[in-house]
Amino acid sequence: MNTDKKVNVAILGASGYTGSELIRILSHHPKVNIVALTAEKNFGKSIGNLFPSFTNLKLPLLKKINEINFHEKESLDTIDLVFSALPSGQLQEIISSIPQIIIDLSADFRLENLDIFEEVYGFQHKCPSKQTDAVYGLTELFREKISSSRLIANPGCYPTSILLPLIPLCKEGVIDLEGIIIDSKSGVTGAGRSLKQSSLFAEVSEGVHAYGVGFHRHAPEIEQALVGAANKDVKITFTPHLVPMNRGILSTIYLSSDNGANKIRTFLKEYYSNDFFVNILDKGNFPRTSDVRGTNNCFISVTQDKISGKIIICSVIDNLVKGASGQAVQNMNLIYGFNDNLGLKSLSIFP
Repeated sequence: MNTDKKVNVAILGASGYTGSELIRILSHHPKVNIVALTAEKNFGKSIGNLFPSFTNLKLPLLKKINEINFHEKESLDTIDLVFSALPSGQLQEIISSIPQIIIDLSADFRLENLDIFEEVYGFQHKCPSKQTDAVYGLTELFREKISSSRLIANPGCYPTSILLPLIPLCKEGVIDLEGIIIDSKSGVTGAGRSLKQSSLFAEVSEGVHAYGVGFHRHAPEIEQALVGAANKDVKITFTPHLVPMNRGILSTIYLSSDNGANKIRTFLKEYYSNDFFVNILDKGNFPRTSDVRGTNNCFISVTQDKISGKIIICSVIDNLVKGASGQAVQNMNLIYGFNDNLGLKSLSIFP
């Protein structure tokens, strides 16, 4: 593709956390024009009315999705790519009316088995014909497929933090595929911006609690990717926790291996040696969510447990950036032949 031309993008669901994060990132991307924003409840308003931090940006007013005819010549000429930050299930209903490249931040096209999708999300898939077109958008691991796809299923936030360390290890066969235990902790924005009792300040503040215990909807997504990497059956125990912070994910992964932590750490360092955003920390250093806040980075540590043959991996990301909108922009960069890190080099805000 012509890398000199700016990419004209539309953002569906711009009033949510991932939609607004897309605006924050893309507003200073040198190769992007934001030409359309949608919000079903706030149509007609300026995005600056909803997010005062965007007040000085010159952006189009919010529209309803049905106000945009994506097939019309005007839209075909002015919209190159659509970012969908809609809740799961909504893109399935309208995707056939969007001929442009789509990067979907929901779970609509992540799961290959539609029976599992229905079991996990509670409704029948509304556009199964498109599922076979979708490419799983874990950027560092599926670059070639992503770069030529017109429908990207952006990974979930928990799976991103977990799969970046685990897929290379499963693919290489250097860890045991049985007995993998994953303990993840996430900030409240992972639950979205809509009003929920479980996200209220008084419910979340000054406490930590597990949820989705025994079966969280991201578990099948994680297992699907690990099975694909190992070409063998992989079962995990995955328990997420909600912690009283706005953003960030820390996943602690417990596994068995005849290879020591030093070998596994060295292997991952070599595997990701050419990747800007995945950083394998030196022995004795451990990642913190504050290290990656507001960035597209993933920091990973590998440690030998005191129990022989046991390894502990810690992985941190910002759930709204590498776990959602940042990775979506990274995938757009791949599709258009830009440098991976274009528009994504921001440093963490600390303290």
